[in-house]
Amino acid sequence: MIQVSLANRQHSVKLNATRMKRHARRILLEMGFVKAELSLAFVDDADMRLLNATYRHLNEPTDVLAFAMTEGRFSEVNPQLLGDVVISTETAAFRARRDGRPLLDELNALLVHGILHLLGYDHERSSADARIMRAKERALRRLIEAPA
Repeated sequence: MIQVSLANRQHSVKLNATRMKRHARRILLEMGFVKAELSLAFVDDADMRLLNATYRHLNEPTDVLAFAMTEGRFSEVNPQLLGDVVISTETAAFRARRDGRPLLDELNALLVHGILHLLGYDHERSSADARIMRAKERALRRLIEAPA
């Protein structure tokens, strides 16, 4: 069973938590996971700035951060626990307006991007890895954005 918890810690965007959790489950199933745990947090830019400064030493908000639990010293404790995806709804809304696209599309893109990072994809490792990740992102976005 795939368990997705969601914390909505922002107030600028009306969020459909049920839909976002369903999208996360669908992404994980498509990626071959039938047992997994994932947490999603939707935050404002102030909280994202703090997280980005603390963990990446960049004193600015970013769109999405992924905190993988499948790596590092204690990763074997609960291999089903994938980690946390944190999305700034303020940055997502800004980018959606700037690019002339629906906010839901931007949130879906960030959700896919964050989950892929949890699963080991890394667009910063090499240009080849970036191409692989972008292709996987496109396929997964088509999957979750398709009419049910």
